[in-house]
Amino acid sequence: MFHPQGPTFWELVVQALSSTERGYDLLAPKFDLTPFRTPAPILDAVAAQLRPLAPFGRALDLCCGTGAGMALLRPLCREQVVGLDFSRGMLQVGRQRTAAVPGSARLEFVRGQALRLPFGAVFDVVTCFGALGHILPRDSRRFLHEIARVLRPGGCFAFVTTPVPSPASKWYWFARLFNGTMRLRNLLWRPPFIMYYLTFRLPEVVTLLERQGLSVEVRELGLKGLWAPCRLVLASRPEGR
Repeated sequence: MFHPQGPTFWELVVQALSSTERGYDLLAPKFDLTPFRTPAPILDAVAAQLRPLAPFGRALDLCCGTGAGMALLRPLCREQVVGLDFSRGMLQVGRQRTAAVPGSARLEFVRGQALRLPFGAVFDVVTCFGALGHILPRDSRRFLHEIARVLRPGGCFAFVTTPVPSPASKWYWFARLFNGTMRLRNLLWRPPFIMYYLTFRLPEVVTLLERQGLSVEVRELGLKGLWAPCRLVLASRPEGR
């Protein structure tokens, strides 16, 4: 739920009528006081799964926002953790929020586009939390290609998703209604705000990843209640490729 000091209704309206980038610039100072942030139980569960695979050399957190993923990665890395986002506002808040995070890895914040990553094959792990809905279906192959391209041989892409909910569930129809509302908004109003549910879901995302030459493992996170369906996907670039 929204924190009492979180964004007001009218601030959310202004954000929703802005471009995706401008919307997050406006929301950045209060983003961590909204339900849009990735919940701590999910981050903790992912950290527990990645810890036995560490230490990593270099890590990249895509669409890093206010730095929650970078805070997770820094204790697991020896050299560097890079956060990439296209929102100046989110990057600014991220720098502030991660300054005191434990760990020796160097933190670097980069403004850029997830579909045009300004890196070579240098990362041992790439993560993305809570931002896959900002990738349009027509761009999903390009997005995953860029991730596969910047992984070192043996490196992995780690993210959380769920199976497509059953049409019998309320969540399924809420997501469909939300997506329909966003499509209508983007048809009638410019600039568009890109955010859709039901993207990069299991099992379809496994096929997309394998088409990029990645080896895929899906793990349960052991979460309860609302987050019980969440799964960790580890998509690894084979050694020698």
